[in-house]
Amino acid sequence: MKVLDIMTTDPLTVSPDTPLKEAARLMVTERISGLPVMKDGALVGVVTEGDFLRQEAGRQSPTRYSLLDALFGDSTAGEPGAETVAEVMTDKVIVTTPDASLGEAARTMANKSVNRLPVVDDDGRLVGIISRADVVNAFTKPDDVIQDEVEQDVIRRIMFLDPASIEVSVHDGVVSLAGSVESRTEADLLEELVRRIAGVVKVHSELTFEVDDRRVRPRGPLG
Repeated sequence: MKVLDIMTTDPLTVSPDTPLKEAARLMVTERISGLPVMKDGALVGVVTEGDFLRQEAGRQSPTRYSLLDALFGDSTAGEPGAETVAEVMTDKVIVTTPDASLGEAARTMANKSVNRLPVVDDDGRLVGIISRADVVNAFTKPDDVIQDEVEQDVIRRIMFLDPASIEVSVHDGVVSLAGSVESRTEADLLEELVRRIAGVVKVHSELTFEVDDRRVRPRGPLG
């Protein structure tokens, strides 16, 4: 499963000049915990709930901030009372790509301690966003729903095969395929399409195809 399979496309964004209150209202209304910050079509930052928490903490402790700032010779660093997204956003953005695997995205979020990753294409353009909730939700899809997608969407509508010719079973997100197809290419394609379905953990294939008048299996289990 890849990032493009579960990412949110056309994510909501704000600009560096967006008022903080407007960004906060948007996050609360849409029930999201972070927003990409865009300027002139480029991704320049991310504003998150954590940024608002730090801003509120600074507002509640102005004396502490002024003492620390004076100590280090910077009267503006960490100054509470920011009004725009640019003043609180994180500008070192950790991103991922649409073709990255779900595992890669999950490891990045865990290792970097971030809750979401903007998704950018080869030209650096924002094409989506993936969150920890998206990763979790991908693994909560019921087995019967996954099986229906395999049989109806992949086997019948995409591969134009008779669903009755392929035996499909799903247990805890692991899809098992058995039956006969015409070629190795068809078997490989079917397995890959199933693997890309959100919620599929692994594909175990016992598909066979004909080579030199004998039936063979293409390979073992797929991750």
